[in-house]
Amino acid sequence: MRSSRGASVFSPRHFDGVGSPDAIRQALSRLVKAGKIRRIRRGLYDLPRQHPIIGQTAPDIMATVRALMDGSHAQWQFSGAYAANALGLSDQVPAKIVILTNGVPRRVSLGKLTLVFRRAAPRNLLGAGRPAGLVIQAIRHLSTDPDLSRHVAQLRKRLDAKTKADLKSLAPNTPAWMRPVLQQLIQA
Repeated sequence: MRSSRGASVFSPRHFDGVGSPDAIRQALSRLVKAGKIRRIRRGLYDLPRQHPIIGQTAPDIMATVRALMDGSHAQWQFSGAYAANALGLSDQVPAKIVILTNGVPRRVSLGKLTLVFRRAAPRNLLGAGRPAGLVIQAIRHLSTDPDLSRHVAQLRKRLDAKTKADLKSLAPNTPAWMRPVLQQLIQA
């Protein structure tokens, strides 16, 4: 389960068909004891990343949420400060990450970090699970920031053509105040 970045989050479900559920649990338990993988929480594991200065890093939040939502047919989207941070628009790293969903609301503790899954209306799930949705949530969070135009200029340089096309198709469904901002983003 090695990924290109050296981080992957998975659960025993990912190994269905490889062996019996008991054998899979036993193998994962042995890998944890050997230090090859890390148990994030019950039923959720990752391949820990090593940093030369700080040592073992925290689990990848995006991959963790994907693994938690895997198998549910619910839509989900990061909101607020985390969306802005993930896009490099803010240095603020929230201790509580809010994930908007049309699924079951819940709280998931991952050590010192808390993931809060909050029910949201469909209008708040535009582009859910895609980079365009992350951009929409970041803009919503930064709407009162006086440096919004600078953030838009940064994003315009970094967004790929696919994300810009996605934003263009989603723009008519966004709030009226957000449409001019999205128009600035998708301009060539």
